[in-house]
Amino acid sequence: MEITVVKEFTFDSAHFLTGYDGPCGTLHGHTYRLRVGFCGKPSQFEDSMVLDFADIKKLVQPVIDQLDHTCLNTIPEFPYIPTAEKMVGWICKEIINQMDSRMKFYLSFVRLWETPTSYAEWRA
Repeated sequence: MEITVVKEFTFDSAHFLTGYDGPCGTLHGHTYRLRVGFCGKPSQFEDSMVLDFADIKKLVQPVIDQLDHTCLNTIPEFPYIPTAEKMVGWICKEIINQMDSRMKFYLSFVRLWETPTSYAEWRA
C-alpha cells in the first residue's frame, strides 16, 4: 500500500507578466502557498514512515529560499512570464534534482496557490 505524505510552505515574491494586458502586467506581489506530496510505501522498520516531515523540509526549503522575497522575473527559467504554471514546473524540477534515485519515495504532486482561491497543480 502506498501512502502520500504532505507538507505545506509559504513564501512571498513579486512578479509581473511582460506583455500581459491586465493588472498582472505591472509589478505586484503575492504570498504563495506551496503544498508538496511524496508517495511511497511505509518502511518495514519501527518508524513505518514513507518520509520524515523534516526530510521533506530539507528537500523543499532550498527551493523556497530561491523564491522567497525575490522578484520572480530575475529567475532565468521564467524572466518574462513567471506564471503559476511555469513556477510549478520549475519547482518540480528543482525538487526532483535534489532527490537521490535510491530513495524509496517519489514526488507525487505540487500545488501552488497564487491567491487564496487560485492555484496551479502538477501530479505524477
